[in-house]
Amino acid sequence: MHNLLLKKIQNKSAVVGIIGLGYVGLPLALEYALKGFKTIGFDIDVRKIPILNAGKSYIKHIKEDKIKKTVNSKKFFATADFSRLPEADIIIICVPTPLNEHREPDMTYIENSGKIIAQYLREGQFVSLESSTYPGTTEEILLPMFENAPLLQNSKRKAKPFIVGKDFFLAFSPEREDPNNPKYSTATIPKVVGGVTANCLKIALAIYNQVIVNTVPVSSPRAAEATKLLENIYRSINIALVNELKMVFERMNIDVWEVIDAAATKPFGFQAFYPGPGLGGHCIPIDPFYLTWKAREFEISTKFIELAGEINTFMPYYVIEKAGEVLNKFKKSLNGSKILILGASYKKDIDDMRESPSLKLIEILREKGAKVDYNDPYIPKLPKTRRYQYDMESVELNKKNLSKYDLILLSTDHSEYNYKFISASSKLVLDTRNAFERAGIKSEKVFKA
Repeated sequence: MHNLLLKKIQNKSAVVGIIGLGYVGLPLALEYALKGFKTIGFDIDVRKIPILNAGKSYIKHIKEDKIKKTVNSKKFFATADFSRLPEADIIIICVPTPLNEHREPDMTYIENSGKIIAQYLREGQFVSLESSTYPGTTEEILLPMFENAPLLQNSKRKAKPFIVGKDFFLAFSPEREDPNNPKYSTATIPKVVGGVTANCLKIALAIYNQVIVNTVPVSSPRAAEATKLLENIYRSINIALVNELKMVFERMNIDVWEVIDAAATKPFGFQAFYPGPGLGGHCIPIDPFYLTWKAREFEISTKFIELAGEINTFMPYYVIEKAGEVLNKFKKSLNGSKILILGASYKKDIDDMRESPSLKLIEILREKGAKVDYNDPYIPKLPKTRRYQYDMESVELNKKNLSKYDLILLSTDHSEYNYKFISASSKLVLDTRNAFERAGIKSEKVFKA
């Protein structure tokens, strides 16, 4: 069975199905389509389907010409009809893995994807999970579902369970997307792959080698799942370190940005990380807690991860404290002040709002009685998120608007911002990204946080 699938992959007659057409699934689907594979994109959000099938994009950094090319060549189409899953030889799951209100893994999207695949799973199909998760997810949640798929599909008569590595194939390969990274894209980032069996790994490598510059096989899905967590825990802890040092050095009247730049001149043993108003994006604020949660099963306390989480979670509150101090110097209080937040996305030059610290800043400022607006050139209106639902639209950046705010709070350092103009037109500025100094602007009106 696996030899037949390998042959279909080699001659590009295999059909690829991608579940989840967001920041991970859509670019991956386009890569397969551009390489000549018929690719079906599945998503529960029916609003996306006509947009994609018209050759248009709803994600800023994913260019429409790519989508249009694959749609016109009939190599890619999107659907919300999951009954078409049997058409796919390869099924790749790219769905969200958020935390619930108790900061524990919310496996709803993976479980629901697994259940619907199990309804349609046929012999000879390969399934890969790409969603960031705790070690054991692939084998503990998905594997039993797929092994029992024949029993589910044929509940009224006897059926034999599927055997993984023989009847179907299963692997885990963590996504490594970095939206709008000018240096690396889906195809050029090496991909870690772990198969449940040797045959599963062979197929996983064969299909990913078609579109990825370099695949990195590991011994098991657990090792691949752990790899993704290590990558993001490493970043979370180092960001927490510089965030803590920012607060310490500020008391000592030392500029943390100057210190980091100086330390970065060392050609070995140091990698620069930078402070900010809090963590954003789907991975770094969330993934570490997946391991923290799983470690409790083994009676292990993950002190580094939890401490880093505490520091990074505190950063929006620290920024608001600094905002209060700056306003107080000019005989103003937060309560009643008009504040404009610059940047709503979680990082510069993208339209991705996932876990953006700007949303938390808005919440805290409102709780303290401030009147808050925002500007973001990529986000004209704040979308509803799992935690927040703001009815806010981006304010135009002009001299009249900037001058009416008591404080301009820079949260996201978009390249499109004219920092000289903003500085000249504003009463006070609080910069959480050192963007104004990097732009060569030194002003008594600009403060760092």
